[in-house]
Amino acid sequence: MKMPWTKLRELGIVGMNQRNADFIMPYNQRKYYPLVDNKLLTKARAIKRGIPVPKLYCSIELEHQIAHLPGILEKHDDFVIKPANGSGGNGIMVIAGKTPGGYFRKANDALISISDIKHHVSNILSGMYSLGGDNDSCIVEYRVKFDPCFEHVSYKGVPDLRIIVFRGVPVFAMVRLPTRQSDGRANLHQGAVGAGIDLATGKTIRGVMSSRPIDIHPDTGTPVSNLEIPYWSRILHLAASCYDLAPLGYLGVDIVLDRELGPMMLELNARPGLAIQIANKQGLAPILRYAEKVGTIPKDPAARVELGLIIREAVLGKPAVTP
Repeated sequence: MKMPWTKLRELGIVGMNQRNADFIMPYNQRKYYPLVDNKLLTKARAIKRGIPVPKLYCSIELEHQIAHLPGILEKHDDFVIKPANGSGGNGIMVIAGKTPGGYFRKANDALISISDIKHHVSNILSGMYSLGGDNDSCIVEYRVKFDPCFEHVSYKGVPDLRIIVFRGVPVFAMVRLPTRQSDGRANLHQGAVGAGIDLATGKTIRGVMSSRPIDIHPDTGTPVSNLEIPYWSRILHLAASCYDLAPLGYLGVDIVLDRELGPMMLELNARPGLAIQIANKQGLAPILRYAEKVGTIPKDPAARVELGLIIREAVLGKPAVTP
């Protein structure tokens, strides 16, 4: 009788230890980690290189700057507050509107005051949500209005796309759909739904929630498979271009689709999770091992996208249809 881990290995499933030892440590030089761990630095580099990102309204780095918040927020009806060095969606506050009485309405319809917002920003600066618990900075930025294609598969939040880029080549993709359990956040650890995406067609394959396969969104009752993602060619090109922004060999690129502005890079991740394998019903190992053997990787992002499709066809036997 085969042990569970032996069967998983045969299916090409990559576990956390293997991910760290075989793909993160050899391909992600630590000197580049700050380029992705600090969202302010990532955003600044993206803007300089012409990569679209949500507009930055302001950044707060010192406690006394919190006093300026009311004047800054007065100019915007909705916005997002997040820690510059946060992870896992922790510390992100989404404000969807204001009330005549001077309160702010969160994405889940809860009302909070400016004092509540100031307190939250103070917690961010103290390092409550930062990766290492060190003092942090706070970002206030444009709130994405999600593309209409997600209207029936999202609960009070903005879906995002996670694309694994290996050696600059997009190789795996999924969309993360907010749920009631995730409090409207597109974070799998907090209960969002992940749906795998066929790299060649841009259509969703199946879903996963809390590491279990699902077919229907738990809150809307709508199937999560066969959803066609718009701008798919642009999205793959954008993901490939992010390798030039932060040259990490094993990179997670998070992209959002705004109904007016189109695809935008939200953030980068040097340690992307592994649930994308369940969502795609396909292990990472065969494709990553094949991609390791490719000699020279093209410098042009468009050529790297084409290479990703060729690799998947060679490994999975599926036609490499250009999106």
